[in-house]
Amino acid sequence: MVIVGAGRAGWQLAEGLRAQDVTLPITLVSACNADVYDKPLLSVAMVRQLAPEQLVKERGTDAARRLNVRLLAATHAIHIDSATRSLRTTRGVLRYDALVLAHGAEVALPPELPAALCWRVNHLGAYQRLRARLGEAAACGAKDVAKDVLIVGAGLIGSELANDLALGGHRVTLIDTQQEPLARWSAQQAGAQLLEAWQSLPLRFVGGVSVASVKKQGERLVLSTRCGKQLEADHIIVATGLQTPSRLARSAALAWDKGIAVDPQTLCTSDAHIHALGDCITVQGQASRFIEPIARQVKTLVANLCGQGVVPYAQRAAVVRVKTSSLPLTLH
Repeated sequence: MVIVGAGRAGWQLAEGLRAQDVTLPITLVSACNADVYDKPLLSVAMVRQLAPEQLVKERGTDAARRLNVRLLAATHAIHIDSATRSLRTTRGVLRYDALVLAHGAEVALPPELPAALCWRVNHLGAYQRLRARLGEAAACGAKDVAKDVLIVGAGLIGSELANDLALGGHRVTLIDTQQEPLARWSAQQAGAQLLEAWQSLPLRFVGGVSVASVKKQGERLVLSTRCGKQLEADHIIVATGLQTPSRLARSAALAWDKGIAVDPQTLCTSDAHIHALGDCITVQGQASRFIEPIARQVKTLVANLCGQGVVPYAQRAAVVRVKTSSLPLTLH
């Protein structure tokens, strides 16, 4: 068994498989060091006074030892040869009887936002580097270390990060093409409630704007909008939604529908020996990039891979808990 990805989906699957079969050979391939952590905490760590290193629940090496899993950390999966059932990685070729893709999704980066000038906080490593650059303004109480942070995208993650960084002592500007934050939930007046709760914070929302360009001027960054506004910042964070990287799936000619298309009965892809779960999959063209579905997907996969029959995965609307501590919201 080879699993690509050591986020929540990859580790929970390894846990589930090992609980059913103590002898099954499992190899886990991870581009990072595979430490176990709760990803939702990345957008609330400052207000909870959590240092970046405190976010790690278990070192990847320790989890691998506990589960008797062969861990290939700092290893990139490059190509799938479905004919020979082999996965080419930066540390050699792995043969598999069953391959599970759990590599998640990545932040969608519009062309107007250059990768070299913008942060994308979608995993622990990036968050740790961002915190190191920001410093701990709130912890030391010194205004001169507070940074100007501009966040592009006022959806769930952008709003949570804006709230957390502002409470952490930084000056935050949050921008979006929509007129309010959390525009997806406008019927529940989520954005209006958040804007009211933010009035006492060093947090400014600018709605109805689109990015034209980002340039570096001295030590500062200048973001220009299509309507002529210019916004300066020390750091720019992009939170413009997620997209599934397609390279691995394309290399195996897997069916694609805005993500890796899977059968909800088994979470099998169009290749009978390749399964997938987590942020990288779609069921009938619909992604579900929340935490709750992963545990149910693991049950489906474990049942299928361990020969226990069919335990279908049911795609259903998620209850979304917005962790903006100024005003926590539960949305549907």
